[in-house]
Amino acid sequence: MKSLFPPPESGDEDGIVCYSRDLNCELLLDAYWHGIFPWPCNEQTILWTSPKMRGVLPIDKFHIPKSFQRELKKHLFEVRIDTCFDDVIDACAFTERKDEEGTWITASIRREYKRFHRLGYAHSFESFDTDGKLAGGLYGILLNRIFIGESMFFRKSGASKAAFCHCTEVLARHGIELIDTQVITNMTASFGAYEIPIQEYLLRLKELRGNTPVPTSLTAFPPKETP
Repeated sequence: MKSLFPPPESGDEDGIVCYSRDLNCELLLDAYWHGIFPWPCNEQTILWTSPKMRGVLPIDKFHIPKSFQRELKKHLFEVRIDTCFDDVIDACAFTERKDEEGTWITASIRREYKRFHRLGYAHSFESFDTDGKLAGGLYGILLNRIFIGESMFFRKSGASKAAFCHCTEVLARHGIELIDTQVITNMTASFGAYEIPIQEYLLRLKELRGNTPVPTSLTAFPPKETP
């Protein structure tokens, strides 16, 4: 699959490989397939980036902090898969975040990722509270055995973490080996994420993505077996 982009290793010190005025699903698939992801600076300009260091979380290195293990045992949230992708990405865009102004999830990003979801590449994990209201969640891109996380949000404490734990359990159960977190946050680091050089990441990506991009239905995965 020949890339529409320059080599991912060719980015500047900020990891910017190139920019475009357009955004569509063909560009998104090509970018992720080659280790690049979009970072809009406004509605008119999309920066395509591949940082020199990449945040990753191997599934077999995932661990739940003890403090959150206690929260999970309270069963405060029900986590579902791909039942309201549009609501999740909209919430990621509009939920206020401490020490952040505005959002990189522009109208064009929301539009094209919703299309990307309908094509079977983008997926969401959603936490619902005991009243049945969407309380948190995350979305990302699945390419065979690698899941590329994009964004998450929460309206109730612990909701996005619960979605992340369920996401990792589902991915592990079905042979996905690596979560690409793109950057490291305090939250992802607490679950075991760390940074690797872009060259190492690209080798892992090539190994895990397979030879051909294939849409995947996570909800079609078989249920977890009961012991």
